[in-house]
Amino acid sequence: MGTWHVIAHVPYFTERGHVWAHDDYALRPDGKISVHYTYRTGFRAPVKTLDAVATVIPETGNRDWRMRFFRVVPATQRILEVAPDGSWMLLATPKRDLAWIFARKQAMSDSAYQALLRKLSGYGVNPDKLWRVAQTPEQVGGLGFERPNDE
Repeated sequence: MGTWHVIAHVPYFTERGHVWAHDDYALRPDGKISVHYTYRTGFRAPVKTLDAVATVIPETGNRDWRMRFFRVVPATQRILEVAPDGSWMLLATPKRDLAWIFARKQAMSDSAYQALLRKLSGYGVNPDKLWRVAQTPEQVGGLGFERPNDE
């Protein structure tokens, strides 16, 4: 639970070109998980949000989550690995066509990022499809960073 910054992702239509992106996960009293995605389409653009509800799929070791966006749009994601100290997390869809690198902090060293790309590759994700997500204005235009929609 808590806040996870989107360090990198395989861009798709609902996340393409976002900056300052992060998810806030909170356990609800009914056992489901509230997911609050916050982002901007550029650092001068207004803050936007998207909410979802997740349910842990039974007998998956808490790794597979079924998400519902707008109460009707389903998605499934798998937690591939979490750092022993909880500083980063790797996620992917079951077919490994979409993937994310999340971290507790907004910044990640290039060496740590490259190591996580190698880990994703070991899980069957094509690391060449991931783009870094700018968390600060200084990152915009950097090598491997996705271009913001509104810059």
